[in-house]
Amino acid sequence: MLRTVAFRPALRLAPAANRSAARAVLGSSVKALGFSTATASRSGNAPMSFPCIDRLETRQRDLSSGPEPTYEKVVTGYKVYKHNAPYALDHGGMLKSFELAYETWGTLNADRSNAILIHTGLSGSSHAHSHPENLKPGWWEKFIGPGKAIDTDKFFVICTNVLGGCYGSTGPGSIDPETSARYATTFPLLSVNDMVRAQFLLLDSLKVDKLYASVGASMGGMQALCAAALHFERVGRTISISACARSHPYSIALRFAQRQALMSDPNFNRGFYYDGVLPHVGMKLARSIATVTYRSGPEWELRFGRRRRAPDQPPMLCADFLIETYLDHQSESFCLNYDANSLLYVSKAMDMFDISHSVTERLRAQRERTESILRTDGDAGAAAAAAGIGNAVCMNVSESPQSATGYSAVESNEQIVEDLVAGVKNAMQPTLVLGVQSDILFPVTQQKEIADILRKAGNKNVTYYELDAMYGHDTFLIDVVNVGAAIKGHLENSV
Repeated sequence: MLRTVAFRPALRLAPAANRSAARAVLGSSVKALGFSTATASRSGNAPMSFPCIDRLETRQRDLSSGPEPTYEKVVTGYKVYKHNAPYALDHGGMLKSFELAYETWGTLNADRSNAILIHTGLSGSSHAHSHPENLKPGWWEKFIGPGKAIDTDKFFVICTNVLGGCYGSTGPGSIDPETSARYATTFPLLSVNDMVRAQFLLLDSLKVDKLYASVGASMGGMQALCAAALHFERVGRTISISACARSHPYSIALRFAQRQALMSDPNFNRGFYYDGVLPHVGMKLARSIATVTYRSGPEWELRFGRRRRAPDQPPMLCADFLIETYLDHQSESFCLNYDANSLLYVSKAMDMFDISHSVTERLRAQRERTESILRTDGDAGAAAAAAGIGNAVCMNVSESPQSATGYSAVESNEQIVEDLVAGVKNAMQPTLVLGVQSDILFPVTQQKEIADILRKAGNKNVTYYELDAMYGHDTFLIDVVNVGAAIKGHLENSV
């Protein structure tokens, strides 16, 4: 029978003279867990050590008395756009008001025609590049600046933290003005379209009628495509990197696994964890899964191979291979730097993204129903009730997994393509679509699909590049030479 014994250093089998001492230690371990010393001793094997679990338990104890989430202090020096009016959302919810954190670089020219909007990925902040108010290097530091891919001597560059995020923009961790408590999971579900519409309200406040370009990678590439399709009269050029026209099952499955890992943490407390212990273990597992999807096997073969941290020691069940120690470190460093609820909401918005005409129209109709109720009654509660907000979002076993809400109703590949083409029929801007062959999260077939539907819609100025970099999905953060050259060329070439 398998027995589980934890939290003791591994004991090597000793000569007979020392076996009694080893068994004494073994006995103390199993006794604490309610097992008999005699039963454990008969195995003749020492219990495994679990230093990774020891560290997690220590971390959990530390978190029970603090610290405050560091994500609230990750980014400084940003500006805030305040929208002090009700904001209806695509899935039927609404916000009484919202704030959007943003940062800028360069100078807006006299006719306000040189603005570039950079859209972020899932966990990106507005801090894409350093500036006097925040000297810390930004997440796209090497791509932005004088003479760089996005040249701040020529362009006025804007980057926001998306609605639903936790780096200064309104999200689940923000204070609900109705209750004076954090929204937590009373926060309404968002769409990528909702995020982009909020960004264009910011542009209105800056008196930028038309962007020179809309630029983004990963979820940012979704936003860039959304801006080009739904705000076509306000976008001059488009760059979409490592993104898609609709989320596909593989990436949806991976993000679902992340959310399940996070929500399974006992401290998640259905999202109401802000006054208790943060769901550190769940976040760490979720980030480990995500990190695997962001890079590639060939890179890790070259970088880590099968090397172990301590090759002269017996194998262990905790982080043993260098790739495991890398995942452990990356996931641990992320845990308190991003809000767990923001991960849930923003990743779900990614899953639901679909630029198809039928989906866009269905979401628009849902939003307009909410807007109509708000205009008539001025009652946010009535609007939410009419939209079904607050109903259970998990399916009962007796329910059918079929639903038309937010999904294309068509099934055949030909119909799907026609629906996508109709969704981008107004996106006639010069467009750069960039894919990476080693990307497993957003495979190049998905960037080819973007280029194809734009061309079928009648866009005569679509450029598609495919890079053979080994860095996987994160290539847009790493390959300054190739990605940067493609961006610079598209922005500065005459069309």
